[in-house]
Amino acid sequence: MTLRKVATGLVAFAQMAVAGIAVAQDRPVIDVGILSYGTAQWEMQVIQDNGLDTDAGIELVVTDLGSEQAGDLALQAGNVDVILTDFLWVSAQRNAGNLITSIPHSRAVGGVMVHPGAGIESLDQLAGTTIGIAGGPVDKSWIILQSAWESLNGDTLAEQVDARFAAPPLVNELLVSGDLPVALNFWHYNARARAAGMTELVSVTELLADLGVDGPAPLLVWAFTDETAQARPEAIRGFLDASFAAKRMLLEDDAVWESLRAKMRAEEDDRLFTELRDAYREGIIADLDPGLYDTASRTFDIMAEQGGADLVGRDAVFAEDTFWTGYGD
Repeated sequence: MTLRKVATGLVAFAQMAVAGIAVAQDRPVIDVGILSYGTAQWEMQVIQDNGLDTDAGIELVVTDLGSEQAGDLALQAGNVDVILTDFLWVSAQRNAGNLITSIPHSRAVGGVMVHPGAGIESLDQLAGTTIGIAGGPVDKSWIILQSAWESLNGDTLAEQVDARFAAPPLVNELLVSGDLPVALNFWHYNARARAAGMTELVSVTELLADLGVDGPAPLLVWAFTDETAQARPEAIRGFLDASFAAKRMLLEDDAVWESLRAKMRAEEDDRLFTELRDAYREGIIADLDPGLYDTASRTFDIMAEQGGADLVGRDAVFAEDTFWTGYGD
């Protein structure tokens, strides 16, 4: 090969590299803050592994967060563009003057799990038991369970049981070991409990149905500021396009899950892998059905009545524009 040909090849390669950089720079960057241990990391990996952000005309950057509070602060400080949170927080922020909006992400919910040796087969057998609850006194699932109990029995569940609040992994550990007969935990910990032989007594979705809420509410949402939505609407839409494309893959394609085993901590446990995959799929929101917003509003009313200001903010009113109207049909 002559020096002229080598030089020509190097020039062509350099031009291609520069063109590639230019294309990448033309794509708006969306920085999404995600709990480093959260299940939303699964969707982010699918987006990046399959180039769904590129297809949507954006460049996805994922910032790992250590806690939900860190995400709230990072969003409001402008250190990230999008976080995963719940719509109650978004409504409370809007009512407080912090203009944050959202798009539904997941309707995955927890439920009441029982140890098989506890002999508990119905909700009315909870009286007199000890219940391990992931979170604190205003945990959303605990609020809904109390509302359903009051509706069915006319008294206060908190006065009928010994409620013990603890971190989700500890609640699960105590349930599986038999040190707790009943647990109220998040969906992915419940999936791990089922894989360990525990039984779901009732899901939060079923409890909401008993309270007149038809269909699961989109408790988890992608949240971003009004300022970002107004200044960079195409970037936000691009991220949401990539997100929904990943959801469809996760819903329909078994093979895509194999690359997630490490993040799921289910490399060698097929039963756990299947439980987590199937539970995740049950919560996927594949499209923005208008009914989601109705169930969200009715769920908010239940939360406000039972949980008060500690849960929904100082104004017990579902804030207008909690959900962004700039995406979808």
